[in-house]
Amino acid sequence: MAYLDTSVLAAYYCPEGLSEVVGKRLAADRQPTISPLVEVEFCSALAAKVRARELPERPAGRILSLFQKHLADGLYGRVTLDAAQYALACKWLTAFSIPLRAPDALHLAAAFSNDLVLLTADQGLARASRHFDVQCEFVA
Repeated sequence: MAYLDTSVLAAYYCPEGLSEVVGKRLAADRQPTISPLVEVEFCSALAAKVRARELPERPAGRILSLFQKHLADGLYGRVTLDAAQYALACKWLTAFSIPLRAPDALHLAAAFSNDLVLLTADQGLARASRHFDVQCEFVA
């Protein structure tokens, strides 16, 4: 099973170059999994697209409604982020060995702690996953 990071979820819901590839990949997974962090980052990504005028407000609202419906319908498995994941993220961040942002460290910790394959379209996150031995599939 796959843990989706926000780059994959955004490509699935917002029309972009990776949308078709991501759609096919998600169709092959019996229940893609996300965390509350992914939900928050997805809302932030939609808002950023609206502010940058890359996506009109109405379509962004429809995308958000569809995402919320999919959540309610159980399309996504959900993992929690608890003290253990935060501690692991801090450990990796303070290794000082690779550039890593706090949210990305939490995505890595969520996938690792739940024995899930991280599915990402973010090259930096894919590189960090290899460094910390987190199972990862880079979508390009």
